[in-house]
Amino acid sequence: MSVPGSGRPRSMSAFAAVDLGATSGRVMIGRVHDDRVELEPVSRFPNGPVERADGLHWDFDALFENIVEGLAEAVRREPGIRSIGIDSWAVDYGLLRDGELLAEPFHYRDNRTARGVEQVHAVVPFEELYRRNGLQFLPFNTLYQYRVEEQLPQADAALLIPDLIAFLLTGRRVAERTNASTTGLLDVRTSEWDVELAERLGIPVGVLPDLVDPGTVIGTLRPELARRIGAELRVVAVGSHDTASAVVATPLSSPQSAYISCGTWGLVGLELAEPVVTDAARAANFTNELGVDGRIRFLHNVTGLWLLSETVRAWEAEDGAPIDLPSLLAQAADADGETPLFDANEPSLSAPGDMPARIAALLGPDAPVSRPAFARSIVDSIAAAFADAVRTASALSSREIDSIHLVGGGSLNRLLCQATADRSGLPVLAGPVEATALGNVLIQARATQDPPTSLEQLRAIVAASQAPVRYDPR
Repeated sequence: MSVPGSGRPRSMSAFAAVDLGATSGRVMIGRVHDDRVELEPVSRFPNGPVERADGLHWDFDALFENIVEGLAEAVRREPGIRSIGIDSWAVDYGLLRDGELLAEPFHYRDNRTARGVEQVHAVVPFEELYRRNGLQFLPFNTLYQYRVEEQLPQADAALLIPDLIAFLLTGRRVAERTNASTTGLLDVRTSEWDVELAERLGIPVGVLPDLVDPGTVIGTLRPELARRIGAELRVVAVGSHDTASAVVATPLSSPQSAYISCGTWGLVGLELAEPVVTDAARAANFTNELGVDGRIRFLHNVTGLWLLSETVRAWEAEDGAPIDLPSLLAQAADADGETPLFDANEPSLSAPGDMPARIAALLGPDAPVSRPAFARSIVDSIAAAFADAVRTASALSSREIDSIHLVGGGSLNRLLCQATADRSGLPVLAGPVEATALGNVLIQARATQDPPTSLEQLRAIVAASQAPVRYDPR
């Protein structure tokens, strides 16, 4: 990897990115060369909850087998791969005893977490939790799960999903900090385990592994896996929380830029040097999660394209035929008249099923009749929620915002990008789509380089590889 402006060209380096989401996973090859980075998809596989006798779990054996097969295919395609990086969704974990999983990891939507919330808050009120860990209230945060985890006393280690996969690949138990910050047990000021909090909540401190930073070499593939995969590769800690990796590859044009990582959810926020744990931030439900290089991801979860995808799914079921989404959005862009809005964060919209009817109930007599106009209301309502979150982040952090970078799948939705610019009054710079995998690859690449490369230099590589598309407010 050569750094833009360094005058030090280097030969191409290849890396494998394991990128796991709550509905699917994939393995990709990232090639970094000549101040550019490119991705090659290798495999994609389903992921999701499975119902067991004791609740909702992940089919972890199938997930791990798909990862190993994907890595083997990546090595077949690119024998020069130098390392592996793993990122995933947050909060969920597996319990180990003597190196063996005690059970399949629970899924964060399992209803046991409600009991955990009650029990934790009876010991430590949420106001105190927020001052200690800086996290917004989500009922499935790891500390709530640990509180009601019956097998925790039998475990000698609890590993978040990317760390669990890294352990199975290498045999080394660690906790990567960006994802550890989502557990609720990391001190928001020191970025170390809050041992006192864990002890107060009855969580055995011994299950918390050593913390490592992104860029740390975790270990080398176990011999039996190296034979299956076809190479003796290192596993490198990246921003193992997928949003942390996505922010690495968000080519922020200035310190005054906001970001939106947009897919099913829209994660709207700022990159800060210090956390914001004021009463106002707590009331606004903003979270302070760790990013790469000790940066703070100060953000708010906004319902994203879930509203549109669920609506289209209902229409397709009604029609018995697929809907051409690009054509629908093009027609929506041409819809005339005032666009009625609804609260995109309305809790009644969080569950699947009959989304058009529920949105129409919120819109009341103003609900559009035509599908293009209805889609326009959905997109504009999401954009309005994005704009409101950006304004709130600005006020809470006392930082003036001059632009918004929108990455992830939502960056392909031109109507959403333009509506976000219009509603916020700020330019929106859209792309890259594959920000998470790019961030994963670039942190691996940086781990092989001397001297280190700053985040700003990594983002310059992204911008040079995939120039953002600009949308100015109208």
